[in-house]
Amino acid sequence: MKEARAFSETLNFKKLKQMYLFALITIAITILLSQLLIQHNINSQLNDSKLINISGKQRMLSQKLAKEILILNSDADSSNDQEVISNIKKTLALWKFTHEALQKGNDSLKFPETKSIHLLELFNAVQPNVNYIEKATTQYLIDREKHISHTISQQEVKGILDNVALFVTKMNVIVGQYEYEALEKVTKQRNIEYGILSFTLLILLLEFFFIFKPTNKKIEILISKLLSSERRAIKLARDTEALSIIKENSVKELKSLNFAMENTLLYCRISPLGKIIHMGDKFSKLLQYNPSFDADKNFSKAITTVEKEQLDIDRIIAEKQRSGWQGELNTTDKNGNTLWLDMAMIPVRIKKEELELLVICFDITVRKNAELEVERLNRENIIEKINQQKIISSKIVENQENEQNRIAREIHDGIGQMLTGLKFSLESINLDDKEKSAQKIEYLKKLSLDIIKGVRTATFNLMPPELSDHGIVSSIAKLTLELGKLTGKNVQFYNKTDFDQRLDSLIEINIYRLTQEAINNAIKYAESSHIIVQLSHSNKILSITIDDNGKGFDVASVEKKRNSESGMGLLFMKERVQYINGRAFINSIPGEGTRITFNIPI
Repeated sequence: MKEARAFSETLNFKKLKQMYLFALITIAITILLSQLLIQHNINSQLNDSKLINISGKQRMLSQKLAKEILILNSDADSSNDQEVISNIKKTLALWKFTHEALQKGNDSLKFPETKSIHLLELFNAVQPNVNYIEKATTQYLIDREKHISHTISQQEVKGILDNVALFVTKMNVIVGQYEYEALEKVTKQRNIEYGILSFTLLILLLEFFFIFKPTNKKIEILISKLLSSERRAIKLARDTEALSIIKENSVKELKSLNFAMENTLLYCRISPLGKIIHMGDKFSKLLQYNPSFDADKNFSKAITTVEKEQLDIDRIIAEKQRSGWQGELNTTDKNGNTLWLDMAMIPVRIKKEELELLVICFDITVRKNAELEVERLNRENIIEKINQQKIISSKIVENQENEQNRIAREIHDGIGQMLTGLKFSLESINLDDKEKSAQKIEYLKKLSLDIIKGVRTATFNLMPPELSDHGIVSSIAKLTLELGKLTGKNVQFYNKTDFDQRLDSLIEINIYRLTQEAINNAIKYAESSHIIVQLSHSNKILSITIDDNGKGFDVASVEKKRNSESGMGLLFMKERVQYINGRAFINSIPGEGTRITFNIPI
C-alpha cells in the first residue's frame, strides 16, 4: 500500500488535467468551426439551388408565354380572347418579376444583389431579348384588343417567338453558370472540411502519443500495485471478516429487493381468509389504501367498491388459495373509475401450518381502454364502409336507371318518330305521280340515313362496336374523335408506346367507361378547351392519363365532401378502378387544370 501511495504521488494530476482540458477545448473549437462552416455553406447551397430552380423556371415561363400567344393568335373564336389575354398578362408579369429578382436581387426571395462578373455579362447579353419580348408582347396584346391588322400581329408573334428561343438558349447558359459556381462552392467547402478533419485527427493523434499512452501506462502500473496490495489485505482479513461481509451483502440484497417490490411492483400479501397482511407502496397509492385509517383490511374491499366485484374476488380467493390463480379483473376504484388489473395469486407456505397468498398485479387500464377504443373505431369504420357501399350501390342503380331512361327517350323521341314518319311517307307514295314519288323517295333515303345514324349513336353510347371488335385502343381513339366533333373541344389521343394488346372484356369495358367519365367531367365541369388522352404501358402496367386545361379544383376538399356530386364522382371512379385491381391518381391545381391517371395491371 505504501509503494502504491508513493507512486500515485509522483503522478502530476494537475498537469494531466490541464492537458486534457486543452485537448478537449481544441477538439470542441474545431468541431464548432466545422459545424458553423457547414451550416453557412448549407444555407448558401439552399439559395444556390433555389436560384438554379428559378432560373430553370424562367425558361418554362418564357415557353409558356410563347405557347399562350400562339394559342391566342391561332384561336379564331374571339369570345375567349379576354381570358387568354388575362392569362398572358399574368404570365408576363410573373416572368418579368422573376427575371428582375434574378438580375438585381430580391430580399423576399433571398436572391443576392452581387453576382460574378461572368453572370453579369450573361444577364447583360440576355437583357435585349427580355426587353423585346416584354415590349412586343405588350404591344401585341394592345393590337389584339383593338383588332389591328392580322399581318402586323403575325410579325409581332414571329419576333416574340424568335426572341423567346434566344432567351431560352441564353438562360441555359446562365443556369449552367449558376451550377458551375455552386459546384465551386461545394468543392471549396469539401476541401476546408478535409482540412478541419485532418487537423482534428492530428490533435487526436498527438493526444494519444503524449497524453493517453503515457498516462495509461502509469495508471496500469498504479492499478497493478493497488491490486497486489488489495490481495494481501483481503488474505489477512478473510478469516475474521468473511461472515460479516456475507451477512452485510445479504441484508443489502434484501433491502434492494424490498425497495424494488415496494416502488415498482403492484403486490400484496394476504391471508387465506382474504385479509391484508402487507401491501406495497405503489399498490397502496393506486388503490388509495391506507392501513393506518382503513380498519377493515379485507383485500376485496380495498380493490373495489362494488359489492358484486367484491364477492367475485372473495370467491376466487376461497377457491384458488391452494392452486393459485391468474387472470384479468375489471374493478371500480374509490373515485368510481374503471380499473383493469392483470392479477396473479401465488400460494406461499411460510411455515408448515402457515399459508399466505402473494398477489402480483399489473395495471392494464390504459391498454384495455385502448383495445376498447380500437374495437369501437373498427365498428364505426365498418358501419361507415357499409353506408358508403349502400350509397355507391344506390347511385349505380340510379345512374343505370337514368341511362335506361335516356336511351328510351332517344329511341322514342328520335328513332321512333323517324320510323313513324317513314311509315307515313311510304303509305303516302302515289306511283301514278312519278315526280312527287321521286321526291318522296329521296326524302325517304335521307330519313333512312338519319335513322341509321340515330341507331348507331344509341348503340355507340351503350357499347361501341370498336371495343368488342378492335379493343381498347381503337375504342378510345374513336371516343375522343366523336366527343371532339360533338362538343367542339380540342380532344387529342396519343398511343405513346404503340400498345396493341387485347385485354379481358370486363377490364376493357371498365377502362373505356373510366376514360369516358374523365373526359366528360373535363368537358362538363372543368370547362376545358384542350383535353389530351395518353396511353402507355410497361411489362406489367397499362396507364391512361387524361390532362385538361380547365379550372381545376381542390382534391382534398372535394374528397371530404362525400355526399356531394363531385365527391361521390371521385369515389365511384376509384371504386370502379379498384374493381379491376387498378389504382387512380388525381392531381388538380385550381386555375391551372387537372390530371387523372389510371394504372391497371396487365
